[in-house]
Amino acid sequence: MADNTFNFDLDAPAVPTLTLDPTPAEEEKAAPAQQEAAAPEQPQVNLTPEEQAMVDQFAEKIDITNSQQVLQYGSACQKKIGDFSEAALSKVATKDLGEVGDMITSLIGELKSFDAGEEEKKGILGFFKKKGDQLDAMKMKYNKAETNVEKIQSMLEGHQVQLLKDIAMLDKMYDLNMAYFKELSMYILAGKKKLQEVREGKLGELEATAQATGLAEDAQAAKDLADKCNRFEKKIYDLELTRTISIQTAPQIRMIQNNDNVMVEKIQTTLMNTIPLWKNQMVLALGIAHSNEAAQAQRQVNDITNALLKQNAEKLHMASVETAKEAERGIVDIETLKKTNAELIQTLDDVMKIQSEGREKRIAAEAEMAKMENDLKGKLLEIRGGV
Repeated sequence: MADNTFNFDLDAPAVPTLTLDPTPAEEEKAAPAQQEAAAPEQPQVNLTPEEQAMVDQFAEKIDITNSQQVLQYGSACQKKIGDFSEAALSKVATKDLGEVGDMITSLIGELKSFDAGEEEKKGILGFFKKKGDQLDAMKMKYNKAETNVEKIQSMLEGHQVQLLKDIAMLDKMYDLNMAYFKELSMYILAGKKKLQEVREGKLGELEATAQATGLAEDAQAAKDLADKCNRFEKKIYDLELTRTISIQTAPQIRMIQNNDNVMVEKIQTTLMNTIPLWKNQMVLALGIAHSNEAAQAQRQVNDITNALLKQNAEKLHMASVETAKEAERGIVDIETLKKTNAELIQTLDDVMKIQSEGREKRIAAEAEMAKMENDLKGKLLEIRGGV
């Protein structure tokens, strides 16, 4: 936050001074006056006996007939008030409290961006790898958020220091403004006192003389002094307008101070409460994540163990049943024996049938061969007999 340059001296005396010199005089520094509890809007000013005596003495020095003195009357104080008011208004115009508000908003966004409760992916395969990846991702997000938070924290600390300096400076400005207000009021009081004395004294005498003599030069002298009194009265009115500026400046200073105090309190709350609490919560979140990871890993191991036990129990049951069945089963089933016996009997029957048929065929063949042999012998004998 850049410092503002002002056109007035903050170390200037906070006590009123009266002078007929049109430029502010360099005076010895005095201790700042204590800030009054009364509202600065009140145009009335309470003078100490010493200040009242200063007004009375200064009124005696005023020469209303001196046009140059009337023209420059109170101008030194007016210049100080003008420079002071310009600086105060510049402070109002250049104060950028929105930047601090934006930084706090940015900080809140960084804190919200860290979501320790991100939804987990489902599935058993790669369970431990996924859990490790999720925890690493959470740590990376935390480290990134922490880096941004620390950067914003450093900037906020710098703004806080500057705001505290501004608040102290504004206290000095307020004291100076009150001194300028009183000084201007003393100019006005001295001017009105002198104006009243001249109108009731010298001007009255000149008007009486002009009326008594009837001379034109006496009437002109009375008119000239009356005109000078009117010009001086207008000058006093100008000073009253300038005093109004001083009256308005006081609440402006307090308004700026109040805004600065509000921002300092917000920054203090952020630095001392919000950020440490966030860091504590992040530590707790990471600890909870570790605990959840361990608990879920244990639960997954238990689930897998139970599943394996169930699967093994089922397989054991099936194996036991099959073993028992095989144990109770004979080497050869009765059905197999029956089928084998039936096949054997059928085989014997078929063999006996084949043997019987073969025997009958041999007998028939022997008879046929005997017949054939006899026929052949008969034919041969027949042939021989014919020869």
